[in-house]
Amino acid sequence: MILWFLGTVLFLAYTNGANDNFKGVATLFGSRTTEYRRALWWATATTLAGSLAAVWFSAGLMTAFSGKGLVPDALVHDPAFLLAVGLGAASTVFIATLTGLPISTTHAMTGALVGAGLASGGAVNIGRLSHSFFLPLALSPFLGMLITGVLYPAFRHLRVRMGVARQMCLCVDGGVPQAVLVRPDGTTVLQATGIQLSVGQLSACREQYHGRIIGIDAQWVLDRLHYVSAGAVSFARGLNDTPKIAALLMTASALSLRLETALLAVGIMMAAGGLLQARRVAETMSCRITDMNHGQGFTANLVTACLVTMASRFGLPVSTTHVSCGSLFGLGAVTGRARWGMVRTIILAWVMTLPLAAGLAAVVRGLV
Repeated sequence: MILWFLGTVLFLAYTNGANDNFKGVATLFGSRTTEYRRALWWATATTLAGSLAAVWFSAGLMTAFSGKGLVPDALVHDPAFLLAVGLGAASTVFIATLTGLPISTTHAMTGALVGAGLASGGAVNIGRLSHSFFLPLALSPFLGMLITGVLYPAFRHLRVRMGVARQMCLCVDGGVPQAVLVRPDGTTVLQATGIQLSVGQLSACREQYHGRIIGIDAQWVLDRLHYVSAGAVSFARGLNDTPKIAALLMTASALSLRLETALLAVGIMMAAGGLLQARRVAETMSCRITDMNHGQGFTANLVTACLVTMASRFGLPVSTTHVSCGSLFGLGAVTGRARWGMVRTIILAWVMTLPLAAGLAAVVRGLV
């Protein structure tokens, strides 16, 4: 039973990485600031750093996701109960990953705790469930959407006041970007030469910023800030998610693991899941929710990083998925580029996460 449990928790960490690791850097890829593989490695390194930092900063989340106070104490150390929680949550996240839908591991673990608790014949503390779990999970995407919707227009106004303009450029084979001009008749030409661009060349065009900030090229500054903000989101995700999964390992007294060992094992498996199986969710987060440019992606990342880091500091089980997607929803609403069909599909997946995880955990608990 212990070996099955250990494998299940590591599988949960793997599926978490596969579904979640790219979310912090989705805007880097979506805005074409960098290519997929480089963004993925940046996400992996910064997420692992957050996982290791959880040793000092995320004790509150370890307690919350051990199940203490949510289900009877007799269940908290029961290997069969813990196995059901881990397998119910892992299976739910894995199914979502295969379909390319970004869901919340936090949400799945919450549902699995409830389902396994009920199937074990124990009463679930509804008051604690609503106040400590559902409220942060429900509010976080709306906060992300609202703050992004307010902050991006403010940043855009500040950019204009500083004299930094947006310019469509043609970037080919890593060469110097060449300014593109759209004529009144709709044709697109290179501004310097007047050469008309083909359809293939138009696909290589992207928006860049033209101007200087305290004497430094504005695009250069924004690209660096964008990388920092993406790394901050990934770091915050590692800080927030790793202790939730490690809590299952630490609760199983038969394993006798040190906290550092549990967090490192979870962090490594999260990194492996992201490197091996993140592509489908990456495409959804980067390209299928909304179009974005560099400044818009930076704003969404900044909001996500701040909210998730604050939640980790105070032991609140918010979902990085909900916050990052909420920020992208707000961005798409402000710019008018949101793909609302995909937004509705993602929200439906969120609604189904809790009952699916609860049902799967209850089935596993009934079998073991």
